[in-house]
Amino acid sequence: MIITTRKRTLGGFALIGASALVLAGCAAAPEDEAPTETETETLDFLPCIVSDAGGWDDRSFNEAAFEGIESAASDLGVEFNAVESADENAYGPNVQALVDQGCDLIVTVGFLLNEATAEASVANPDINFAIIDDLVEGDNVKAILFDTVQAAFLAGYSAASYTESGVVGTFGGIPIPPVTIFMDGFAQGVDYYNEQNGTSVETLGWDFDAQDGAFTGGFAPGTEALTSAQNLIDQGADVLMPVGGPIYFSAAEAIRDSGADITLIGVDKDIFVSDPDLGDLVLTSVLKNIGNAVYDVVTTAAEGNFDNSLYVGTLENEGVGLAPFHDYEASVDAELQAQIDELIAAIIAGDLVVESPATPGQ
Repeated sequence: MIITTRKRTLGGFALIGASALVLAGCAAAPEDEAPTETETETLDFLPCIVSDAGGWDDRSFNEAAFEGIESAASDLGVEFNAVESADENAYGPNVQALVDQGCDLIVTVGFLLNEATAEASVANPDINFAIIDDLVEGDNVKAILFDTVQAAFLAGYSAASYTESGVVGTFGGIPIPPVTIFMDGFAQGVDYYNEQNGTSVETLGWDFDAQDGAFTGGFAPGTEALTSAQNLIDQGADVLMPVGGPIYFSAAEAIRDSGADITLIGVDKDIFVSDPDLGDLVLTSVLKNIGNAVYDVVTTAAEGNFDNSLYVGTLENEGVGLAPFHDYEASVDAELQAQIDELIAAIIAGDLVVESPATPGQ
Protein backbone atom coordinates (compact mmCIF):
# COMPACT_ATOMS: atom_id res chain seq x y z
CA MET A 1 0.00 0.00 0.00
CA ILE A 2 1.16 3.52 -0.75
CA ILE A 3 0.50 6.23 1.78
CA THR A 4 0.34 9.69 0.30
CA THR A 5 -0.13 13.14 1.74
CA ARG A 6 0.29 16.31 -0.27
CA LYS A 7 2.87 18.60 1.26
CA ARG A 8 2.24 22.33 1.28
CA THR A 9 5.67 23.69 2.13
CA LEU A 10 9.11 22.17 2.44
CA GLY A 11 9.43 19.69 5.26
CA GLY A 12 11.07 16.45 6.29
CA PHE A 13 10.26 12.91 5.19
CA ALA A 14 10.06 9.44 6.66
CA LEU A 15 10.09 6.06 4.94
CA ILE A 16 6.95 4.10 5.82
CA GLY A 17 7.81 0.42 6.02
CA ALA A 18 9.35 -0.67 2.74
CA SER A 19 6.79 0.70 0.38
CA ALA A 20 5.98 4.34 0.90
CA LEU A 21 7.42 7.67 1.77
CA VAL A 22 5.51 10.49 3.39
CA LEU A 23 6.61 14.04 3.87
CA ALA A 24 5.04 16.41 6.35
CA GLY A 25 5.26 20.17 6.47
CA CYS A 26 3.65 23.32 7.71
CA ALA A 27 0.23 24.39 6.57
CA ALA A 28 -0.05 27.00 3.84
CA ALA A 29 -0.60 30.63 4.77
CA PRO A 30 -4.25 31.75 4.89
CA GLU A 31 -5.38 33.07 1.51
CA ASP A 32 -6.20 36.51 2.92
CA GLU A 33 -2.70 37.05 4.30
CA ALA A 34 0.37 38.10 2.37
CA PRO A 35 3.06 35.41 2.43
CA THR A 36 6.01 36.01 4.71
CA GLU A 37 9.63 35.70 3.61
CA THR A 38 9.78 32.11 4.86
CA GLU A 39 6.63 30.95 3.07
CA THR A 40 6.72 29.73 -0.50
CA GLU A 41 4.14 29.06 -3.15
CA THR A 42 3.03 25.45 -3.33
CA LEU A 43 4.18 23.53 -6.41
CA ASP A 44 1.55 21.07 -7.58
CA PHE A 45 3.89 18.30 -8.67
CA LEU A 46 4.23 14.75 -7.39
CA PRO A 47 7.33 12.83 -8.48
CA CYS A 48 7.45 9.11 -7.75
CA ILE A 49 9.96 6.29 -7.98
CA VAL A 50 9.91 2.48 -7.85
CA SER A 51 12.94 0.31 -7.07
CA ASP A 52 13.98 -2.98 -8.51
CA ALA A 53 14.32 -6.00 -6.24
CA GLY A 54 17.59 -4.70 -4.76
CA GLY A 55 15.68 -2.30 -2.52
CA TRP A 56 16.42 1.19 -1.28
CA ASP A 57 19.05 0.09 1.23
CA ASP A 58 21.34 -1.59 -1.29
CA ARG A 59 23.99 1.14 -0.67
CA SER A 60 24.31 1.21 -4.43
CA PHE A 61 22.07 1.49 -7.50
CA ASN A 62 18.63 1.93 -5.95
CA GLU A 63 19.85 4.04 -3.06
CA ALA A 64 21.52 6.44 -5.48
CA ALA A 65 18.27 6.90 -7.41
CA PHE A 66 16.36 7.40 -4.17
CA GLU A 67 18.80 10.09 -3.06
CA GLY A 68 18.37 11.86 -6.38
CA ILE A 69 14.59 12.15 -6.12
CA GLU A 70 14.81 12.93 -2.41
CA SER A 71 17.14 15.85 -3.08
CA ALA A 72 15.04 17.12 -5.99
CA ALA A 73 11.82 16.97 -3.96
CA SER A 74 13.48 18.82 -1.10
CA ASP A 75 14.71 21.60 -3.37
CA LEU A 76 11.32 21.84 -5.09
CA GLY A 77 9.43 21.86 -1.82
CA VAL A 78 7.22 18.90 -2.70
CA GLU A 79 6.64 15.42 -1.37
CA PHE A 80 7.47 12.29 -3.32
CA ASN A 81 6.35 8.68 -3.24
CA ALA A 82 8.84 5.82 -3.24
CA VAL A 83 7.81 2.19 -3.64
CA GLU A 84 10.16 -0.71 -3.02
CA SER A 85 9.79 -3.89 -5.07
CA ALA A 86 10.12 -7.15 -3.18
CA ASP A 87 10.68 -9.13 -6.38
CA GLU A 88 10.09 -9.04 -10.13
CA ASN A 89 6.42 -9.89 -9.72
CA ALA A 90 5.90 -6.55 -7.98
CA TYR A 91 7.14 -4.33 -10.81
CA GLY A 92 3.89 -4.01 -12.76
CA PRO A 93 1.62 -3.63 -9.71
CA ASN A 94 3.97 -1.09 -8.11
CA VAL A 95 4.08 1.08 -11.21
CA GLN A 96 0.31 0.90 -11.52
CA ALA A 97 -0.09 1.84 -7.86
CA LEU A 98 1.90 5.01 -8.50
CA VAL A 99 -0.25 5.78 -11.53
CA ASP A 100 -3.31 5.43 -9.32
CA GLN A 101 -1.79 7.81 -6.78
CA GLY A 102 -1.74 10.59 -9.36
CA CYS A 103 2.03 10.85 -9.84
CA ASP A 104 3.15 13.41 -12.42
CA LEU A 105 6.49 11.69 -13.06
CA ILE A 106 7.36 8.06 -12.36
CA VAL A 107 11.01 6.99 -12.30
CA THR A 108 11.56 3.26 -12.69
CA VAL A 109 14.91 2.05 -11.42
CA GLY A 110 16.43 -0.59 -13.61
CA PHE A 111 16.50 -2.60 -16.79
CA LEU A 112 14.13 -5.19 -15.34
CA LEU A 113 11.30 -2.64 -15.12
CA ASN A 114 11.27 -2.24 -18.91
CA GLU A 115 8.00 -4.07 -19.54
CA ALA A 116 6.15 -2.42 -16.66
CA THR A 117 7.35 1.01 -17.79
CA ALA A 118 6.45 0.43 -21.42
CA GLU A 119 2.94 -0.77 -20.62
CA ALA A 120 2.19 2.01 -18.13
CA SER A 121 3.56 4.77 -20.37
CA VAL A 122 1.40 3.69 -23.29
CA ALA A 123 -1.71 3.39 -21.10
CA ASN A 124 -1.07 6.76 -19.43
CA PRO A 125 0.16 9.28 -22.02
CA ASP A 126 -0.56 12.17 -19.64
CA ILE A 127 2.02 10.89 -17.12
CA ASN A 128 5.76 11.26 -17.70
CA PHE A 129 8.14 8.39 -17.06
CA ALA A 130 11.90 7.97 -16.78
CA ILE A 131 13.63 4.60 -16.79
CA ILE A 132 17.18 3.96 -15.65
CA ASP A 133 19.39 1.59 -17.61
CA ASP A 134 17.11 0.78 -20.51
CA LEU A 135 15.54 2.39 -23.54
CA VAL A 136 11.74 2.55 -23.70
CA GLU A 137 10.26 4.37 -26.68
CA GLY A 138 7.55 6.96 -26.16
CA ASP A 139 6.94 10.68 -26.17
CA ASN A 140 6.41 10.54 -22.41
CA VAL A 141 9.42 8.35 -21.54
CA LYS A 142 12.98 9.49 -20.91
CA ALA A 143 15.73 6.88 -20.88
CA ILE A 144 18.66 7.38 -18.51
CA LEU A 145 21.64 5.32 -19.62
CA PHE A 146 25.30 5.22 -18.61
CA ASP A 147 28.38 4.40 -20.63
CA THR A 148 29.89 2.65 -17.64
CA VAL A 149 32.36 0.70 -19.75
CA GLN A 150 34.51 3.86 -19.71
CA ALA A 151 34.73 4.09 -15.94
CA ALA A 152 34.99 0.32 -15.42
CA PHE A 153 37.97 0.35 -17.81
CA LEU A 154 39.73 2.65 -15.34
CA ALA A 155 38.87 0.27 -12.51
CA GLY A 156 40.30 -2.69 -14.40
CA TYR A 157 43.48 -0.77 -15.13
CA SER A 158 43.74 0.14 -11.44
CA ALA A 159 43.14 -3.44 -10.34
CA ALA A 160 45.86 -4.71 -12.67
CA SER A 161 48.26 -2.11 -11.30
CA TYR A 162 47.48 -2.96 -7.69
CA THR A 163 47.31 -6.77 -7.68
CA GLU A 164 50.09 -8.70 -6.00
CA SER A 165 48.91 -12.13 -7.10
CA GLY A 166 48.55 -11.23 -10.76
CA VAL A 167 44.92 -12.37 -10.68
CA VAL A 168 41.82 -10.20 -10.40
CA GLY A 169 38.17 -11.16 -10.67
CA THR A 170 34.65 -9.99 -11.28
CA PHE A 171 31.20 -11.53 -11.10
CA GLY A 172 27.70 -10.24 -11.70
CA GLY A 173 24.15 -10.60 -10.56
CA ILE A 174 22.25 -11.23 -13.80
CA PRO A 175 23.74 -11.21 -17.33
CA ILE A 176 21.95 -8.09 -18.55
CA PRO A 177 23.57 -5.12 -20.34
CA PRO A 178 23.74 -2.79 -17.29
CA VAL A 179 25.78 -5.50 -15.53
CA THR A 180 27.93 -6.87 -18.33
CA ILE A 181 28.99 -3.37 -19.42
CA PHE A 182 30.90 -3.06 -16.12
CA MET A 183 32.55 -6.44 -16.63
CA ASP A 184 33.47 -5.57 -20.22
CA GLY A 185 35.21 -2.39 -19.12
CA PHE A 186 36.97 -4.10 -16.24
CA ALA A 187 38.39 -6.86 -18.43
CA GLN A 188 39.50 -4.41 -21.13
CA GLY A 189 41.17 -2.20 -18.54
CA VAL A 190 43.21 -5.15 -17.29
CA ASP A 191 44.18 -6.08 -20.86
CA TYR A 192 45.21 -2.51 -21.62
CA TYR A 193 47.39 -2.40 -18.51
CA ASN A 194 49.07 -5.60 -19.64
CA GLU A 195 49.68 -4.17 -23.12
CA GLN A 196 51.16 -0.96 -21.78
CA ASN A 197 53.31 -2.53 -19.08
CA GLY A 198 54.31 -5.91 -20.44
CA THR A 199 52.49 -7.75 -17.65
CA SER A 200 50.15 -10.74 -17.72
CA VAL A 201 47.51 -10.02 -15.08
CA GLU A 202 44.65 -12.52 -15.44
CA THR A 203 40.96 -11.63 -15.25
CA LEU A 204 38.64 -14.28 -13.81
CA GLY A 205 34.86 -14.29 -13.94
CA TRP A 206 34.36 -12.69 -17.34
CA ASP A 207 35.38 -13.52 -20.90
CA PHE A 208 34.92 -10.40 -23.04
CA ASP A 209 35.14 -12.19 -26.38
CA ALA A 210 32.68 -14.91 -25.40
CA GLN A 211 30.49 -12.48 -23.43
CA ASP A 212 30.22 -15.11 -20.73
CA GLY A 213 31.14 -15.26 -17.07
CA ALA A 214 30.18 -15.82 -13.46
CA PHE A 215 26.72 -14.75 -12.24
CA THR A 216 24.75 -15.30 -9.06
CA GLY A 217 21.32 -15.28 -10.71
CA GLY A 218 20.04 -12.28 -8.78
CA PHE A 219 20.89 -9.10 -6.94
CA ALA A 220 20.52 -10.31 -3.37
CA PRO A 221 23.43 -11.08 -1.06
CA GLY A 222 23.56 -14.66 0.12
CA THR A 223 24.95 -18.08 -0.61
CA GLU A 224 25.26 -17.65 -4.38
CA ALA A 225 27.14 -14.36 -4.11
CA LEU A 226 29.33 -15.67 -1.30
CA THR A 227 30.20 -18.77 -3.34
CA SER A 228 30.99 -16.70 -6.44
CA ALA A 229 33.36 -14.49 -4.49
CA GLN A 230 34.95 -17.45 -2.73
CA ASN A 231 35.56 -19.21 -6.06
CA LEU A 232 37.54 -16.21 -7.30
CA ILE A 233 39.49 -15.97 -4.05
CA ASP A 234 40.30 -19.71 -4.21
CA GLN A 235 41.78 -19.13 -7.68
CA GLY A 236 44.09 -16.43 -6.37
CA ALA A 237 42.21 -13.23 -7.12
CA ASP A 238 43.20 -10.45 -4.74
CA VAL A 239 40.97 -7.73 -6.26
CA LEU A 240 37.23 -8.40 -6.67
CA MET A 241 34.58 -6.36 -8.48
CA PRO A 242 31.06 -7.71 -7.82
CA VAL A 243 28.48 -6.09 -10.12
CA GLY A 244 24.94 -6.20 -8.85
CA GLY A 245 24.07 -3.87 -6.02
CA PRO A 246 24.07 -5.62 -2.63
CA ILE A 247 25.87 -8.77 -3.79
CA TYR A 248 29.02 -6.90 -2.76
CA PHE A 249 27.96 -7.49 0.88
CA SER A 250 28.68 -11.20 0.36
CA ALA A 251 31.93 -10.49 -1.45
CA ALA A 252 33.08 -8.47 1.54
CA GLU A 253 32.08 -11.33 3.84
CA ALA A 254 34.16 -13.76 1.78
CA ILE A 255 37.12 -11.40 1.90
CA ARG A 256 36.84 -11.03 5.68
CA ASP A 257 36.54 -14.79 6.13
CA SER A 258 39.61 -15.43 3.99
CA GLY A 259 41.84 -13.32 6.21
CA ALA A 260 43.88 -12.50 3.11
CA ASP A 261 44.95 -9.15 1.73
CA ILE A 262 42.14 -8.80 -0.79
CA THR A 263 40.49 -5.58 -1.91
CA LEU A 264 37.05 -4.74 -3.23
CA ILE A 265 35.97 -2.49 -6.10
CA GLY A 266 32.48 -1.08 -5.71
CA VAL A 267 30.03 -0.17 -8.44
CA ASP A 268 27.38 2.54 -8.87
CA LYS A 269 28.26 4.49 -5.72
CA ASP A 270 31.49 5.15 -3.84
CA ILE A 271 30.98 2.39 -1.29
CA PHE A 272 33.85 3.72 0.81
CA VAL A 273 31.42 6.56 1.58
CA SER A 274 28.06 4.77 1.39
CA ASP A 275 29.20 1.75 3.43
CA PRO A 276 32.02 2.99 5.72
CA ASP A 277 32.12 -0.27 7.69
CA LEU A 278 33.76 -1.79 4.63
CA GLY A 279 35.97 1.19 3.86
CA ASP A 280 39.15 -0.67 4.75
CA LEU A 281 38.46 -3.13 1.91
CA VAL A 282 37.60 -0.66 -0.84
CA LEU A 283 40.30 0.02 -3.41
CA THR A 284 38.00 2.28 -5.45
CA SER A 285 34.49 2.29 -6.97
CA VAL A 286 33.09 2.66 -10.46
CA LEU A 287 30.78 5.65 -10.18
CA LYS A 288 27.48 5.76 -11.98
CA ASN A 289 26.02 9.10 -10.99
CA ILE A 290 22.39 8.01 -11.03
CA GLY A 291 21.38 10.47 -8.34
CA ASN A 292 22.47 13.46 -10.40
CA ALA A 293 20.57 12.25 -13.45
CA VAL A 294 17.40 11.59 -11.47
CA TYR A 295 17.65 15.00 -9.83
CA ASP A 296 17.92 16.70 -13.21
CA VAL A 297 14.98 14.79 -14.70
CA VAL A 298 12.73 15.50 -11.72
CA THR A 299 13.51 19.21 -11.49
CA THR A 300 13.22 19.69 -15.24
CA ALA A 301 9.85 17.94 -15.31
CA ALA A 302 8.64 20.04 -12.38
CA GLU A 303 9.49 23.16 -14.36
CA GLY A 304 7.30 21.91 -17.21
CA ASN A 305 10.27 21.14 -19.43
CA PHE A 306 10.18 17.34 -19.54
CA ASP A 307 11.58 15.87 -22.74
CA ASN A 308 12.16 12.35 -23.95
CA SER A 309 15.67 12.90 -25.30
CA LEU A 310 18.12 10.18 -24.35
CA TYR A 311 20.50 10.89 -21.46
CA VAL A 312 23.82 9.03 -21.55
CA GLY A 313 26.24 9.47 -18.66
CA THR A 314 29.89 9.53 -19.77
CA LEU A 315 33.27 10.52 -18.42
CA GLU A 316 32.95 13.78 -20.34
CA ASN A 317 29.69 14.87 -18.70
CA GLU A 318 30.68 13.28 -15.37
CA GLY A 319 27.79 10.84 -15.54
CA VAL A 320 30.33 8.10 -14.78
CA GLY A 321 33.71 8.17 -13.11
CA LEU A 322 36.19 6.50 -10.80
CA ALA A 323 36.17 7.15 -7.05
CA PRO A 324 39.35 8.11 -5.16
CA PHE A 325 41.58 5.39 -3.77
CA HIS A 326 40.89 6.66 -0.25
CA ASP A 327 42.75 4.51 2.31
CA TYR A 328 44.71 2.82 -0.49
CA GLU A 329 46.09 6.04 -1.91
CA ALA A 330 49.46 5.43 -0.29
CA SER A 331 49.45 1.78 -1.35
CA VAL A 332 48.81 2.11 -5.08
CA ASP A 333 51.62 2.86 -7.52
CA ALA A 334 52.74 6.46 -7.17
CA GLU A 335 52.08 7.05 -10.87
CA LEU A 336 48.67 5.38 -10.99
CA GLN A 337 46.48 8.46 -10.44
CA ALA A 338 48.37 10.39 -13.10
CA GLN A 339 47.93 7.47 -15.49
CA ILE A 340 44.20 7.35 -14.73
CA ASP A 341 43.92 11.08 -15.43
CA GLU A 342 45.68 10.57 -18.77
CA LEU A 343 43.34 7.71 -19.67
CA ILE A 344 40.29 9.84 -18.84
CA ALA A 345 41.57 12.63 -21.08
CA ALA A 346 42.31 10.19 -23.91
CA ILE A 347 38.85 8.60 -23.71
CA ILE A 348 37.12 11.97 -23.67
CA ALA A 349 39.19 13.16 -26.63
CA GLY A 350 38.38 10.00 -28.57
CA ASP A 351 42.02 8.98 -28.77
CA LEU A 352 41.28 5.86 -26.74
CA VAL A 353 38.05 4.12 -27.69
CA VAL A 354 36.52 1.95 -24.96
CA GLU A 355 33.33 0.18 -25.99
CA SER A 356 31.12 -2.74 -25.05
CA PRO A 357 28.33 -4.60 -26.82
CA ALA A 358 26.21 -2.96 -24.14
CA THR A 359 27.43 0.59 -24.86
CA PRO A 360 24.36 2.84 -25.27
CA GLY A 361 23.61 3.30 -28.96
CA GLN A 362 25.54 0.25 -30.10
